[in-house]
Amino acid sequence: MPDVNHTAKRIIANVEQAVIGKRQEIILSLVACFSEGHILLQDVPGVAKTMLARALAASVGCTFNRVQCTPDLLPTDITGVSIFNPQTTEFEFRSGPLFTHILLADEINRTTPRTQSALLESMAERCVTVDGETYELERPFLVIATQNPVDHEGTFPLPEAQLDRFLLRLTLGYPGFHEEGQMLENLRQEHPIHSLKAVVSRQDILDCQRAVRGIHVGSPVRDYVLNIVHATRTHDDVALGGSPRASIALYRGAQAVAAIRGQDFVGPDDVKRVAEPILGHRLLIRPESRLRKISAIDIVQEILKELPVPTMESQSGA
Repeated sequence: MPDVNHTAKRIIANVEQAVIGKRQEIILSLVACFSEGHILLQDVPGVAKTMLARALAASVGCTFNRVQCTPDLLPTDITGVSIFNPQTTEFEFRSGPLFTHILLADEINRTTPRTQSALLESMAERCVTVDGETYELERPFLVIATQNPVDHEGTFPLPEAQLDRFLLRLTLGYPGFHEEGQMLENLRQEHPIHSLKAVVSRQDILDCQRAVRGIHVGSPVRDYVLNIVHATRTHDDVALGGSPRASIALYRGAQAVAAIRGQDFVGPDDVKRVAEPILGHRLLIRPESRLRKISAIDIVQEILKELPVPTMESQSGA
């Protein structure tokens, strides 16, 4: 079994050369990567959303493509298209930017639902179907999508079906005073992103993904995961709670957190660490509750406070 903790530390140290003061967000990005999930970065412009994606791709020795989403972007601009070759008198498939290991879909909510849906199959099944032909995507495959929650003019909100495809949603926020000063100091010459080198290989990522699936989850912790998700479905302020996909995401995310921390088992604290980013974008809040300024994060925090936490005795007896 590979040392997931050691691999994660090398990637984190490398990414922090370009993205300062966002260690927890970098760790959660690795949680998604090691869990074979996808990331939705939602925040205001200029807080290093794109830089985080580029730094992560540069650190893991994987191919990287970026798509700038606009209203006139077509599905074939992402997936690829079949072109007629007059020399062979046959159609040949020209792959699009989707055929990569890490794809950055920048400002995904600015493109049309038709183009957004082109990502659904690839995110869920790791394959693309064009003109009746299905093409497998090489693993690892990670989609990092960004969106601006402030400017809604000319945007197309992501439907719940597509939001549920993202393992977790992150917000970076503004850097602190010291971190922003360090950033300005680092930018005096060349941007650090240009000097980043890969510190792990693609095979290392694949090995970590397999290792994460082998992390032990005892029955009490598994039931704790289920209790959290089921509590979202019966909460008075929630119109639509977490789906079974949410249970799987929370389960896999907790395994990845445990592996990154150097553990060979999942504890309740590992579940709590990823509950908010994994469940926050999956809950549909009732309109009357939104008027009272109740958010999905508030509900997840309330559930975590009220639910009994498995004890070490119950875990050892599992």
